[in-house]
Amino acid sequence: MKSKRLETLCRKLSNVCTRERARMPLLRQLEFAFRSTGILPVGQPGVSPGELVIEQEGSPQLVHPVPGKMPTGPTAGTAVLLQTARELLRAHGADRIARELRVEWNSRQKTTAGRADYCQKLISLNPQLFEHPAEIDRTLRHELAHILAQFRAGRRRVLPHGAEWRQACCDLGIADEKRCHNLPFKVSESARRYVYKCPQCQRDFPRVRRIMRAVACLACCRAHNGGEFDARFRLKLVRL
Repeated sequence: MKSKRLETLCRKLSNVCTRERARMPLLRQLEFAFRSTGILPVGQPGVSPGELVIEQEGSPQLVHPVPGKMPTGPTAGTAVLLQTARELLRAHGADRIARELRVEWNSRQKTTAGRADYCQKLISLNPQLFEHPAEIDRTLRHELAHILAQFRAGRRRVLPHGAEWRQACCDLGIADEKRCHNLPFKVSESARRYVYKCPQCQRDFPRVRRIMRAVACLACCRAHNGGEFDARFRLKLVRL
């Protein structure tokens, strides 16, 4: 009785081994297929196309773009920029917002080099800066100056490029910073179908898209209402 059971068990094990051996050529062929394909680009280990390579020695600002697709999400270089920005904020007494600060690459930006959102504690950078790597750190500090200026002002609103911003630029090492960049960003020209006019100064404001919120003439608001919004100078649509 025991010998029959042992014989049956040995037969089952033999069948299992036979099936496994039959599968092995397929597995070897599959492995060979993966090794022989050439469709995946191979670059520097641990770095995807479009990422920034971080210099291991020297300042963390020394980052170089790798030729390839511009990043739209987190990359190795984004982490370096975020670390730099947070250290600058902490050095100037803004430790609270340093912990909340975020840095991103925003492909929706076309003509602006960067944008600062104090409420969201967010700095957005234009991916086209990868074509001008020397301007990445300066643009970061430009936008960081907006964050620092508003932090120092508290609840009081400050002008985007006013005295508070200029002081923050000095503190961040870009004392000669201009309010606008002159980088040759590539933009697609779109017809400005909508024309708005200020009822006070009669200045025209052409726009590609319809304005969906209350917007007033900044020059008139500054001249007649201390820079605060005034409905008297709200832009009016005059031509489609």
